[in-house]
Amino acid sequence: MRILVTDGMDKSAMAALTAAGHEVVEQFYEPDQLGAALKEFDAVVVRSKTKVRANHIDEAKEGKLKLIIRGGVGVDNIDVKYAESCGITVRNTPKASSQSVAELALGHMFSCARFISAAGATMREDKWEKKAYGKGIELQGKTLGIVGFGRIGQKLGIMAKAIGMTVIAFDIYHIPGIEEELGIKYVDMDEILSTSDFISVHAPAVDGGALINAENIAKMKDGVNIINTSRGSNIDEDALLAALESGKVRSAGLDVYAEEPSKNHALYSHPMVSCTPHIGAATGEAQKRIGEEIVDIILNF
Repeated sequence: MRILVTDGMDKSAMAALTAAGHEVVEQFYEPDQLGAALKEFDAVVVRSKTKVRANHIDEAKEGKLKLIIRGGVGVDNIDVKYAESCGITVRNTPKASSQSVAELALGHMFSCARFISAAGATMREDKWEKKAYGKGIELQGKTLGIVGFGRIGQKLGIMAKAIGMTVIAFDIYHIPGIEEELGIKYVDMDEILSTSDFISVHAPAVDGGALINAENIAKMKDGVNIINTSRGSNIDEDALLAALESGKVRSAGLDVYAEEPSKNHALYSHPMVSCTPHIGAATGEAQKRIGEEIVDIILNF
């Protein structure tokens, strides 16, 4: 097979594919060039930067393309149904990055609780703002509401319980036996909103608008802390910024944004926002696992 890797992949995975007799080409294509390029490959591996849309698939289906792999969990950057209607298989790597994303979400929770991001930034400006950041909170004893209780949400829940948090979860799908296994109960969305001190979003992008919007923020406890390492579209950024300004939301930890790279300077520079540039899966361990999963998909395909 000729395999195109557009957004990078672990070197050991590329070596394994080459050793198996495949040709691997690592190159990024701009959107107006992508469709024509895909015609020349049997498979393409993308991350979040490359968007494979219907117009690209229309060009590619006239050529060799048979397989699209998303190195990661979400596949909202691929027109999956259209690709599959054209006979092109779409796969992802849902297991590989769960631990890394869950750990980053927990890291943002600690950062929000103790002003780690903001306090560190002021020290790099040669300021000693001990009084300004001397009113942190502990995570122990707080309630964490997890919106989206798949692999990442479950891992975060386990870690949060280990540090003494009460954890509840909302998901439209209920996994049989998971409540008893983890000691974390499913509740409805309104209970998440009204009782949680921290709310962490781990749902895929959904149709119908943001999960965290002005209406839902109004239902939350005063001083709630919101974490999002899922998809930027899951939060109404204008509503979040307004709530941060009013104090309704105490803090936010964000790894994903409505537009990436984000141009919402008012949001990501807010003193009560802990921010990272979409690095949830950006650990050496996760990248190695993603690469291994991609190799398995291709060899089995």
